[in-house]
Amino acid sequence: MNTFLTVVFLIISLILIVVVLLQEGKSAGLGVVSGGSDTYWGKNKGRSMEGALEKFTKILVVLFFVVALVLNIIK
Repeated sequence: MNTFLTVVFLIISLILIVVVLLQEGKSAGLGVVSGGSDTYWGKNKGRSMEGALEKFTKILVVLFFVVALVLNIIK
């Protein structure tokens, strides 16, 4: 059980790293000057690739912490 959870933990860690690196930066840039948040992509972020990556990141973080806690308890 411990070995299985350790492997799952490592896989979640690697996927989390890749998903975070795929996300765009949060820097404001020149988009703020021209009202970049009012664009189509600003309003419909949940339907875009960036929105999906954010949701997937949240799910992976929760799994990461749950598996880390379980591994800590069973050791």
